Amino acid sequence: METLVTGGTGRLGRRLVGPLEAAGHRVRVMSRRGAGPGGVRGDLATGFDLREALARAELVVHAASDPRGDPWQVDVAGTRRLVEAVDRDRLRHLVFVSIVGVDRIPYGYYRAKFAAEQVLLASGLPVTLLRITQFHDFVDMLLEQARRGPVLPVPMSWRVQPVDVGEAASYVVEVAGRAPSRDVVEFGGPEELTAAELARAWVAAREPGTRVVATPLPGRLSTAFRDGAALPLRGDRGRRTYAEHLRG
Repeated sequence: METLVTGGTGRLGRRLVGPLEAAGHRVRVMSRRGAGPGGVRGDLATGFDLREALARAELVVHAASDPRGDPWQVDVAGTRRLVEAVDRDRLRHLVFVSIVGVDRIPYGYYRAKFAAEQVLLASGLPVTLLRITQFHDFVDMLLEQARRGPVLPVPMSWRVQPVDVGEAASYVVEVAGRAPSRDVVEFGGPEELTAAELARAWVAAREPGTRVVATPLPGRLSTAFRDGAALPLRGDRGRRTYAEHLRG
């Protein structure tokens, strides 16, 4: 199957090409510059070359995102541009990579991802919305950024269920091989942990001697994480735990 991956240079996207090719897909990776083997040029932010990039695609794995820039331009307007550019006569399945909790957590980036989901559901295309929990290495990055010398402050009672990025990539390929659900599918890690539990495990493995301080945070965002809005409600689970990730 002719397959186009958007966001193929991202944390998840880099792990998708190999499993997709192993499953028999002929994979092209779309980026603004179209560099590298199998690279094609296409810009979600402007629409430049999108129609050409999508011309032969039977499967689209839409993993592109812009959490640090303007997600409304790339994730929402860019998804709308993708919908307009896709060849509806050829497309069999579009898998959109989203995040567990985008419909329940009051955070600007999540609101943009949820809006992009609505664009796809309204498009009439054969879509599956695949919401995934946070990746283990993303948790590592957040904890490293939060550390202040010998102290690591974390939000008190925040509940998450992080997942291995390699297992997530394999699950994306599995979902891509199914019939479109035209609905939400969720995938998360094998265990629910608090932010403090994650931090203590990370400190023991990476920064011994650092003191973890769980701090109560006010506000709707913190309430949502405490109430489990970032936890999957249904769907399959990965097997690799955060502790195994740290040992690896």
